[in-house]
Amino acid sequence: MYTIGQISKKYNISRSTLIYYDKIGLLSPSERSFANYRIYTDADNLRMEKIDTYKKAGVPLKDIGMILDSKNNIMVPALEKRLVVLNKEISNLRGQQRKITDMLKNTSSSAKINTFDKKSWIKILKASGMSDKDLNKWHVEFEKVSPEAHQDFLESLGMNNKEIKKIRKESIDK
Repeated sequence: MYTIGQISKKYNISRSTLIYYDKIGLLSPSERSFANYRIYTDADNLRMEKIDTYKKAGVPLKDIGMILDSKNNIMVPALEKRLVVLNKEISNLRGQQRKITDMLKNTSSSAKINTFDKKSWIKILKASGMSDKDLNKWHVEFEKVSPEAHQDFLESLGMNNKEIKKIRKESIDK
């Protein structure tokens, strides 16, 4: 048996958060004490552990409730939905990062910017002995194994969409 204080401490959340979870039906204590205090069982603790895991993955509370209460396994579609949202957010952040980097180029603070771009990546690969043919083969394999990750990686190097499309098309055509 756990008190509201023990659960809140264990999961690093406030008492008011647990009261809110009870209010919305996400996590209701299975028992009450004689003084009407919330008492959480091992099953409640296990449910809170799952809530905490999904919350840390950024899954919205209403989706967490549906996942935990569903008789069907809707976890995979819910997580896939969250992954789509995260990928869009990451892409938007990369765009913002590129824009800020471009704006800061040729300023006195540009030496403080830690970015890893296409030029740096190619320099490292060439220094390790890779030829242009090896680089092309690397892209072909990356595209075969995980096209989405290949796209993400190229974006992370600050490449524009036109250049990314060209590299990916050449990787598919080979």
